[in-house]
Amino acid sequence: MTIAASTPAASAALPGKGVGPLLRAWRERRRISQLELALRADSSARHISFIETGRSRPSDEMVLRLAEQLDVPVRERNSLLLAAGYAPRYPETPLDDPALDALRDGMERLIRGYEPYPALVVDAGYTVVAANRGIAMLLEGVPQELMTPAPNAMRLTLHPEGLAPRIRNLREWRGHLLAQMEREIALHRSDRLRALYEEVAAYPVPEEPPGAEPVEPVPYFALPLRIEHDGRILSFVSSISTFNTPMDVTVAELAIETFLPADPATAKYLHTLVG
Repeated sequence: MTIAASTPAASAALPGKGVGPLLRAWRERRRISQLELALRADSSARHISFIETGRSRPSDEMVLRLAEQLDVPVRERNSLLLAAGYAPRYPETPLDDPALDALRDGMERLIRGYEPYPALVVDAGYTVVAANRGIAMLLEGVPQELMTPAPNAMRLTLHPEGLAPRIRNLREWRGHLLAQMEREIALHRSDRLRALYEEVAAYPVPEEPPGAEPVEPVPYFALPLRIEHDGRILSFVSSISTFNTPMDVTVAELAIETFLPADPATAKYLHTLVG
């Protein structure tokens, strides 16, 4: 699959008006005191208090310094700047813009180089913007209506006509994915992501077929995805990578997920397919 343009993820405003209440909400979410934030940002607790109550208007650099210490996502940093009366600092470049040619080419090379193991790139709403042949192999037989107009990783995985019936440890893997989405919703306050969560969480969980093998503890170092393909059970553990210190909203919201074989049999089978 080739990289496609991603759709910006909508982010709901945090409660309160002005930059002060917004910063206070982020500080409370991070569970740190005004004093601790002041020490981290080389300021004073009194100044932080004045900013949060609206008695003092912070400079744009102070807004960004506090946002950095509070680990505020890049998109929300722009919202903080706007609330303080400043222009956004971080652009949001469409993924198909020529300015991101080098980025797209690099991600394509990365996931192709990972073959025969599966790898894909998703945006903040889990829309798949690129995937390699390992992912295409796992998606064999998935109805075309789930693949268009833009495939969504969560929908593909949990939909009863998608991969869900093939996943042998669906309840565990489903719980892992829903918990991951809950963490993202708490961080980004995205209406788009909340709607996706409510959709996939409502999907029925297929009943285990008669005679299905019992779920037993496995000696894996991480929760595996155990999925059936062509009569074989393949096991993978996943890893998610993001870009370090991104300066663009689009880039900040991209994630590369790779699936590593969790046992020798899976690795051997995948290499046999390529050979």
